[in-house]
Amino acid sequence: MIETPSLVDQYCHGVLRTELGLGTFEAQLARTEGPPAAGTTLFDTQTGFAVRRWCPPLLGLEPHCPPARYLARRRELGVLEAGRRLLRGSGITTYLVDTGLPGDLTGPAELASAGFAEAHEIVRLELLAEQVADTSGTVESFLANLAESVHGAAAHAVAFTSVAGLRHGLALAPEPPGPGEVRGAAGRWLAGRPVGGALRDPVLLRHLLWIAVASGRPLQLHAGLGEPGSRIDRTDPVLLTDFVRATAGLGTDLILLHGYPYHRHAAHLAGVFAHVYTDSGAALVRTGARAVTVLAEILELAPFGKILFSTGAHGLPELHVVGARLFREALGQVLGGWVGEGAWSLEDAQRVALMVASGNARRVYRLG
Repeated sequence: MIETPSLVDQYCHGVLRTELGLGTFEAQLARTEGPPAAGTTLFDTQTGFAVRRWCPPLLGLEPHCPPARYLARRRELGVLEAGRRLLRGSGITTYLVDTGLPGDLTGPAELASAGFAEAHEIVRLELLAEQVADTSGTVESFLANLAESVHGAAAHAVAFTSVAGLRHGLALAPEPPGPGEVRGAAGRWLAGRPVGGALRDPVLLRHLLWIAVASGRPLQLHAGLGEPGSRIDRTDPVLLTDFVRATAGLGTDLILLHGYPYHRHAAHLAGVFAHVYTDSGAALVRTGARAVTVLAEILELAPFGKILFSTGAHGLPELHVVGARLFREALGQVLGGWVGEGAWSLEDAQRVALMVASGNARRVYRLG
């Protein structure tokens, strides 16, 4: 038996405060660019099947019950009570929460209260820059306020996260842009930007990354599958290799989030560079019953002290449950299999399980 009594979810979002019907619930199961094909449902996915396996028992139903029955029970309990039961049944004891997604989502304090856990904030760099741009009248004030805002956020956040790969692609020039280049890019962006417009300029994205690196806080970089509209061929973490080399020795850890289907590339980078870590969690939510295979592939290449658990959950507390349960099941099967074969001792398997489940995250994010 491989035990992981404490899970640190090193990357997730809050949950929706509103009641959901069948269509709106399905829309949260997978971040697609439109509805499912006519006559089909997003419950018929690995994620949907995993929700039906692990979540109904926490609400007093049998595993694999029909979606309509599950959602009726969810509405009967109410969004708050259902959320509490699900989050507390996940086994997650600490949440690191990216507060950068739009929507009526709970913040870290609410998530901690509902889940009877701890929670800390992760600051999304691009949203921070957009908020600064909304209140800055000139290029000079924007750049000065941006540097000050990142510095201020570093005082309370446990990490920064960037979606530069999803906004533009990870094949960014690795070196910091020069002052003139930054001022020119800021002037062009501010002049043509509507209020609330998204930051996609590659020069400003690089500038943000290097400000974050200078802060010394861990920097999370999104890779692999992500937001609707992003180009997956531009989010292969191997495209970050030059940036990774440029940041070596500066004292800032880089965490490659998600990664799937390039999870082996992310694991390789974590094995080669001392300041690079890889995420093992969100890929498991997407792959469901195949999670054992995916986790084993990550463990092939990444040093065990460089792998961190996350759910990547957003919107639905069910995704926190699925992420945690799939991780525990997959880790137990992979490590338990190696113990059974005689390749590992039980003591080593248990030690590695605790590292990946919580110990590595507590060390990297300085959680104590």
